[in-house]
Amino acid sequence: MAKISRRSLLAAPLALSPLACPAYAQAPWPSRPIRIIIPFGTGGGTDITTRLLAPKMAEILGQPVVLENRPGAGGVVGTDYVAKQPANGDVFVLSTLSPIALARGLPAPVPFDARTDLVAVAPTVFVPIALAVTTRNFAPTTAAEFIATLKAAPGRYQYGSSGIGTSGHIASASFCVRTGTDAVHVPYRGGGQVFTALTAGEIQFCSDIPSILKGFQDGGTARVLFVATDQRSSLLPNVPTAAEAGIAGYKSHSWYGFFAPRGTPAAIVNRMAAATEQALSDSTINQRFEEMGTPAMRGYTPERFAAYVRDEIAFWEPEVRGLGIQAE
Repeated sequence: MAKISRRSLLAAPLALSPLACPAYAQAPWPSRPIRIIIPFGTGGGTDITTRLLAPKMAEILGQPVVLENRPGAGGVVGTDYVAKQPANGDVFVLSTLSPIALARGLPAPVPFDARTDLVAVAPTVFVPIALAVTTRNFAPTTAAEFIATLKAAPGRYQYGSSGIGTSGHIASASFCVRTGTDAVHVPYRGGGQVFTALTAGEIQFCSDIPSILKGFQDGGTARVLFVATDQRSSLLPNVPTAAEAGIAGYKSHSWYGFFAPRGTPAAIVNRMAAATEQALSDSTINQRFEEMGTPAMRGYTPERFAAYVRDEIAFWEPEVRGLGIQAE
């Protein structure tokens, strides 16, 4: 019989410990369904984007991806909810420029700081902004006619958005400031409500994604007057840019990206970022985003996305504050 030494007996428990056996140290992620919070209502750009990506990401990650809309305060409510969740990889948010950067320039304090209370995981799409007017009892057909109509009746006309501090709100407010016009902001709980109000003539204009506005223009219920980008939209080749329409220096955009609660392990963040990149590389999904006029933002590591977010906050916070938006 082999002789067992006292040293061998003392070493035996260590051989079975989690420290010595990495397989027992931590279960592979993900081991259960993943929740993605959409901080806006149904029918808007974030909702459409997330629902397009979710099935592919579930396939890549090997777990169900459960989507939950938590709208409110221009995306702040849903984003703040995720910022306060356990950092275990169970929940992420597809947030946007609005709650991450734009809201910081508004009078109401934002209950989180994306630079410290969230972990930037990966961007998904870049979002150009366009301005459209209703065709219901509203005559302007060009930006010049629209501006003249607003100037002739200060405070009479209304514009809608998905909430205070959203990209649509800031884009329209900035337009009014730059053109010396005055219109009343009407915040809604989601893009679907905005578009219903626009086509019904309850509001006279709104700023949103070209692809969504194009659908209403094609249906004859809205008219896109310009896009707030350097180049014309491939979806709306006959619609001028803001500069071409005579609104010098006016630009607006947004983006959507995944964030996790502060303290989420780097291994989880990196895996989620890789899954996002893989989903964005899918030819069907990529083509759909191109058709929507919201090109995929590919090739971002979490570190690169975090740097991008910091730059966006540094630019947009003072820009929004300079608009002088009052609490509503």
